[in-house]
Amino acid sequence: MSVSTSRRGFLKGAAASAAAVLVIGAAPSGVMAATNGFDTTMLNPFVRIASDGTVTAIVKHFEKGQGPATGLTTLIAEELGVSMEAIEYEFAPSNPKLYNNTAFGPFQGTGGSTAMFNSFLQYRQAGAAAREVLLQAASQAWELPVEQLKLEDGVIIGGGETAPLGEFVQAASQLEAPENPRLKDPSEFKLIGNASIHRKDTPPKVNGTAKYAMDIQLDDQMVVAVKRAMRRGALAVSFDDSAALSVKGFIRAAMLPNKAGVVVYADDTWAALQARDAIEVTWDYSAAESRSSEDVYKELMAAVNSEPEYNLTKNDQGTVAAAIENADKVVEETFYFPLLAHAPMEPLTCTIEPTQDGGVVLHDGSQMPTSPHMVLSKVLQLPMEKVQINTMFAGGSFGRRATPTVDYQTEAALAFAMTDRSRPVKLVWSREDDITGGYYRPAFAHKVRVGLDSTGNIVGWDHRVAGQSIAKGTPFEAFAVHDGIDDMSVEGVTPTPYSIPGMFAGLTDTKAATSVLWWRSVGHTHTAYVMETMMDATAAAAGRDPVEFRLAHLSGDVPEQKRMANVLKLAAEKGNWGKAAEGRSQGIAVHSSFRSYVAEVVEISGDAEAGVKIEKVTCAVDCGIPVNPDVIKAQMEGGIGYGLGHAMRDEITLEEGEVVQSNFPDYEPLRIGDIGEIETHIVLSTEAPTGVGEPGTPPSAPALANAIAVKGPRVTELPMVNAGVNFA
Repeated sequence: MSVSTSRRGFLKGAAASAAAVLVIGAAPSGVMAATNGFDTTMLNPFVRIASDGTVTAIVKHFEKGQGPATGLTTLIAEELGVSMEAIEYEFAPSNPKLYNNTAFGPFQGTGGSTAMFNSFLQYRQAGAAAREVLLQAASQAWELPVEQLKLEDGVIIGGGETAPLGEFVQAASQLEAPENPRLKDPSEFKLIGNASIHRKDTPPKVNGTAKYAMDIQLDDQMVVAVKRAMRRGALAVSFDDSAALSVKGFIRAAMLPNKAGVVVYADDTWAALQARDAIEVTWDYSAAESRSSEDVYKELMAAVNSEPEYNLTKNDQGTVAAAIENADKVVEETFYFPLLAHAPMEPLTCTIEPTQDGGVVLHDGSQMPTSPHMVLSKVLQLPMEKVQINTMFAGGSFGRRATPTVDYQTEAALAFAMTDRSRPVKLVWSREDDITGGYYRPAFAHKVRVGLDSTGNIVGWDHRVAGQSIAKGTPFEAFAVHDGIDDMSVEGVTPTPYSIPGMFAGLTDTKAATSVLWWRSVGHTHTAYVMETMMDATAAAAGRDPVEFRLAHLSGDVPEQKRMANVLKLAAEKGNWGKAAEGRSQGIAVHSSFRSYVAEVVEISGDAEAGVKIEKVTCAVDCGIPVNPDVIKAQMEGGIGYGLGHAMRDEITLEEGEVVQSNFPDYEPLRIGDIGEIETHIVLSTEAPTGVGEPGTPPSAPALANAIAVKGPRVTELPMVNAGVNFA
């Protein structure tokens, strides 16, 4: 099995150096070693150790701001026995056989908050295996029992001997490491769970040495921009580039083979964008989207007020409906959630560079390297080993860089294919390109009716969901759709940790309005809002405290309910639930997503009419063993801000199929002045680590909505500004 190395070099300077290199990886056959004379691309490496003692973690999950470059490096450093200052990291080359995400199957990728969940044991085992094979080498050299030796802070000591680990790399490379190395007991941890450890990628991002895909500037490169249709489904018929000829740096224009647009080649980014804007394109709109947001809204509302297409809970709908009709009180609400853009700070870009052997290197902030690897191989008609992926930092993603259609990399491949392939081609999207012609969180509607008996207990819960499926018709349908139901449309409604008597849930798929994609926390973005605002509304109808009411439905003995109840109680305690200062209101929400549990208390001042000010958010999170508390807190803060900002004022609207919004002036992100203090409390857990990149987002908006409802309206249609809520 041969694996192509990345352009940055899998073994830095190996060909020019006589230094021995030890490569360790967790594989079914155990841990394997190699010297610089061995073909290291045939291994399954996670740890590389040079004879000068330099340790490098090979990180298979790419860094878009969520922290795997720190987290995975921490695991190796902990088990190996080196400090965080003494270990470096590199992003893994594209090879799903070696670097697959085990949560995805035979596929290399980052997403679904799976990095730590997927890699916790894998990276610890790799670090432990490196430690044990080095101790074996030292044992032989010193003629001492290996049990007398230990490796700490990069130094092997024992039996009166001491030496840096680098002295044993050569000897260790000749040994077979154990298949099941001893993992450290949590009582031995120095790095895992250490709140004083900060991110490895912060210094290069601060000093400017970190390289993003947008930073690529290669000799003799061409920059390309694409003129796309403003309406989904339109096809280019012809174009006139006469006006572009006067743009300095313009090279040429050509229609994409799939007729999705016209690609413009230029010497630099400015020329590419100016020439692109000057080109006139004739479009065929016969199969294009022509509906407005109002049309989509009406279709979704009609769907949730009709018989659902799929029964999610398998409970009899008629029985549940009868229980609600005969209830003492009925709480009913209908909800609407608009299309949302991802709007990462770094717009989409990638560069294809030709190599001397007839292959190519894709320089990309690649979230799912397996997909563009296959696309470039197919479009350019190159064997897989002739395509290399140089994974770089990405300035955010929130799901946007992981499209099933591999949209922007496909554009780059087609643009490169239409040249003589002698020059690098850099594709650039502007922010307007992405917001007006990208992929979106689908619009959804919910309708919920809850029946209560005379004592305030739930006797029936009828929950209808309608929206556009993300997975259907894509390569991900096989694992995300079951019995016709796209799990991503309803996750958070069913299954739910809450014990809800007489619950019926139904789903209706609606006609595609635009290109849709997972958005930070995917279906939980809307299901958590509905579940948690309905729990509040139902508690109010029952005359019960919202925290007590939730806990009553989390009183079971199963781990999911215990953990969810625990974070709910912790957030309430730390957020001084029920003790808000005069003039302030509190709202609470709790949700389980990506195997983690998060509860949040939002405290506000003001009201919907005079203006709401978010004064404080108190967050409690249970994500299993907290590997990097500093990273976890940052991800909770980012997720909370992302969820609040979009719920407050953001939406993507359509007019005759065209997106109205185009940039941050009309698709405004959360600003620092919009929110006060965020306080995060991490549960000390012994459970396996779970996700933190997304779970902070779902509870934030419903907690805010519940705080607003104390003195004002219960907001059921987002964004909140459209429902008459003003923000100070």
